[in-house]
This record gives sequence, structure tokens and C-alpha cells, in this order.
Amino acid sequence: MKTKIALFLGLLLSANVSFAELKIGFVNIPAVLEKAPQAEKAKKRLEQEFSPRDKQLVAQQKEIQSKEERMTKDAAVMSESERSNLEKDILNKKRDAKRSQQEFSEDFNARRNEELGKLQRRIVEAIRSIAKDQNFDLLLTDGVIYASEKIDVTAQVQQKLLAMPE
Repeated sequence: MKTKIALFLGLLLSANVSFAELKIGFVNIPAVLEKAPQAEKAKKRLEQEFSPRDKQLVAQQKEIQSKEERMTKDAAVMSESERSNLEKDILNKKRDAKRSQQEFSEDFNARRNEELGKLQRRIVEAIRSIAKDQNFDLLLTDGVIYASEKIDVTAQVQQKLLAMPE
């Protein structure tokens, strides 16, 4: 029994010695995403790509609102067929606007996820590069409850991203 305890303590002590030699770091991914120049460029690309459709959706909503206001204001003086036609027109425009909004949301989310995926791959590439260049044994990201400033390499990853070509 004493031999097993001695062997266990010996393994524990040798494990502590090897842990002392490890170089460990931490990367705060949300902070990197927030400050990455690639994230800002991706945001601008998305705005540029989706701005015309967004303006079109706003115009559709204004047109519907205008027709609804006309219906409310002039319903009493309209003929039955005129009112019926306007109601149908409003209903059709609302249906079209809803469909357009849904398509817009789906397309926007797909493109945003595509851009986010590209950025995440670049971040992983930057982290791996730093890990190899600086001989890290372990770099941690999400799920870390505490990381001291000594092992936080987030700023280095941000600098690496600044230096990476598009």
C-alpha cells in the first residue's frame, strides 16, 4: 500500500514539474471579433450588398401605410367595388412585403454566417501562427473562467489580424 502511495505521489510530482514547463495562453475571441478590421470590412460589405433591398422593403411598407391611410380616410365615400379592390390590393401588398422581408432575412443571415465563417477561419489561422511562432503548448479560448494577463494573447491575435492581407 505504501508503495502505491509513493508511486502516486511520484507521478503527481513529476506531472507538476512538466506542467511548470508548459507555455499556456488564452485568447478572448469575442474581443478579437469586436476589433478585427476584417469584421468591420465584412459589415460594410453586407451593408452595401443589402442596403438596396432594405430600402425597397421600407418603400413597400410606406406604400402599404399610404394605401391603408387612404382606405381609412376615404372608405365612406368610396364605392363598394373601389373599397373591395383597395382592400385586396392592400392584402396582396402586405403578403408580398412579408414574403420579401422573410427572403431578405434568410439571405442576410446566410451571407452574415458566410462572412463570420471566413473571419473565424482567419482568427484560427492567426492563433495557430502565434502558437507556433511563440512555442505555445496550449492556447485556450471560450469556456475559460479566469485567465491572467500574463497568458492573455488576445492583443497579439488582433495585431496579427491587422497584418493579414484580405
